[in-house]
Amino acid sequence: MIEVRFDTDSMSGVRFGVSPLFETTLSVNALRDPAAAAVHMQWVEDARRLAAGLDLEPLRLLMRPDAYAPDFINPPPSGPAAEFEEELGIMLATPAAQIREEVRRCYAEVPLPARLEPFIEKPRAAVRALAEVMRTYWELALAEHWPRICTLLEHDILYRARQLTDAGTRALFEDLDPSISWSNDGVLRIDKRECDLSSVHLDGRGLLLLPSAFAWPKVMLITAEPWQPTVIYPARGVGMLWEPERPALPGALARLLGASRASILAALDRPRSTTELARILELTPGGVSQHLGVLHSAGLVQRRRDQRVVLYLRSENGDALMQPAGDPS
Repeated sequence: MIEVRFDTDSMSGVRFGVSPLFETTLSVNALRDPAAAAVHMQWVEDARRLAAGLDLEPLRLLMRPDAYAPDFINPPPSGPAAEFEEELGIMLATPAAQIREEVRRCYAEVPLPARLEPFIEKPRAAVRALAEVMRTYWELALAEHWPRICTLLEHDILYRARQLTDAGTRALFEDLDPSISWSNDGVLRIDKRECDLSSVHLDGRGLLLLPSAFAWPKVMLITAEPWQPTVIYPARGVGMLWEPERPALPGALARLLGASRASILAALDRPRSTTELARILELTPGGVSQHLGVLHSAGLVQRRRDQRVVLYLRSENGDALMQPAGDPS
């Protein structure tokens, strides 16, 4: 059991983030042990084939199961939505002394594998080589799927934000995972027996909450300085991540709105961008944009800007229109 102790400043510093680099490193565990990542089996089969020629052994050795993993390969994002190359740049800038310290901590209880000795002898060169492998792995196995994964994570964050607004801190923290509980004395308790710490005092540093697809089914922690304290938890709906995305089209709604607009409205059960809608519905981005303009003018969808992307979601009126006639819900 580890206790994360808050003060007033830290409570105001709770924030959410999305990290493509985290998903990249954590996905390697799914390749190593598919049985423990059954929800990703469809992706695992393709990723193993695509990445068969890559030397992922150093990354696998750094991502030890149920043990500390060096934080420099998973730097917590500084903003709400990081870019893969931006995070890779932070990893590459890690000081040599910190690389050595974190690798030694990873293997404090057992001998260091020979494949990881370069991280002690020539740490900056070893990290550069690792970054090249990770970049290639990302491009082969994850980049194509990132819009789908990112949408899942953003949808989780929207849900948590509403939860915090509607029901407060306790409801937010205690719904993150069954292993997490919150007490009124400002302590977040996480049932994590393999952690080598018993408590973490935030001391005004705040707490980063990071939803993850590939962390499932575990909660993970970052507590060591200089990184911001971070809780990585399984995102809601991860079991449906790889299901076919083209939504079922209600016949009456298609006759009312037209097939394309009805398909778009059906797909907006979670936040999506114009590009993602065009991909899953096999429509042109320009056509989707025009239909969204009509649906927005009619009050059936709402929109918000997130960084450089505009996300769309059904409004209450849009939800009501999706219900079959006579459905009391």
